[in-house]
Amino acid sequence: MDLYRGTISKRDRRAFLPQPIPEESLRRILQAGRMTPSSKNAEPNRFIVVRSPEGKQALADLSPMARWLADAAVVIVIAQVNEHPFDAGRCAQNMMLAAWNDGIGSCPAHLPEERVRELLGIPPEVFINRVIGFGYLDPERSGPPPAVARKRKPLEELVHEERW
Repeated sequence: MDLYRGTISKRDRRAFLPQPIPEESLRRILQAGRMTPSSKNAEPNRFIVVRSPEGKQALADLSPMARWLADAAVVIVIAQVNEHPFDAGRCAQNMMLAAWNDGIGSCPAHLPEERVRELLGIPPEVFINRVIGFGYLDPERSGPPPAVARKRKPLEELVHEERW
């Protein structure tokens, strides 16, 4: 899939099949995160990969809005040794697009940071920035068809030339 197609076709989905992600694909996802540019080339991002059913369920139990994490093939937490939320967002998007290129869906989740820290043994000086579930999409439960789900404002409503 070319980069532009992948970017405009990516959707956040929360319904996954019970199918593991191949190691090669997981490595590409993590590599995409590692290679993301960072402010002053600080490389603040660290990755905690949660695959066990117990670990995923424990994360899912931290928020009623994140129950779907239990069904993900893998959950990756992006933590940072220096807090750079902008860099974490760039990293997350790169990882999700790399996954999508391999036919793997994803969605970020918001979880209480201190509870994630406690659950995963993250040191207090490390910042928790993103939690993302990855998995192969369940076509029966993954949302409306793209033509219906992707109603967007026209570009002309969003773009201003030179000034507002």
